Amino acid sequence: MDIPALRERAETYFGGLAPTHDWHHVERVVENAEALVDRTDHAVDEDVLLAAAWLHDIGRKREADGEIDDHAAWGAGEARRILDAQGVDTATVDAVAHCVRAHRFSNDVEPESREAELLSDADNLDAIGAVGLARTFAYAGEHGRTLHDPDLPPVADDSPAGETSFNHVHKKLLRIEDRMYTDAGRELAADRHAFLETFVEQFEREVAGER
Repeated sequence: MDIPALRERAETYFGGLAPTHDWHHVERVVENAEALVDRTDHAVDEDVLLAAAWLHDIGRKREADGEIDDHAAWGAGEARRILDAQGVDTATVDAVAHCVRAHRFSNDVEPESREAELLSDADNLDAIGAVGLARTFAYAGEHGRTLHDPDLPPVADDSPAGETSFNHVHKKLLRIEDRMYTDAGRELAADRHAFLETFVEQFEREVAGER
């Protein structure tokens, strides 16, 4: 595979996307994937992983525009077309497409390869820690969502993703550490998860007027 060419091709799908899922998100996921490879003792097909990392969100713009329902499903098919055009062998195309299809946190497709597990972990790492918090509140600004409602604490919020940004931290971000598939992913997630817990404690004390 021509990874630099895949990177260039993938970037063309990201014009006009909001910061939560823009091209910089993809670059961070690639960095995370490479960091995870450095920390794993298992055999990894790095070409498959990197190709999937560059291509994993190429359907995001279409989903944001309401053209498709699931960027992971569409992206897997589009990744196949891109790789077929490069003349990549069928087994490799299948492996990359599976990684793209299985990376999404909210779908029901479980990763079935080490590369797919690593991509999922790399993507999830960008959703926690300082970057994850920044993305959460950027999303709130983009969509006009409430940051925090003292009359709706997380324990009283029955919505799946949280009605406020602060509740979303509880509903999703604080649960991601338990969704990591690899030892390397759990190792990196632990520090970012600890940062989330510190943030939540500080936030709660500030809104209560204790700090």
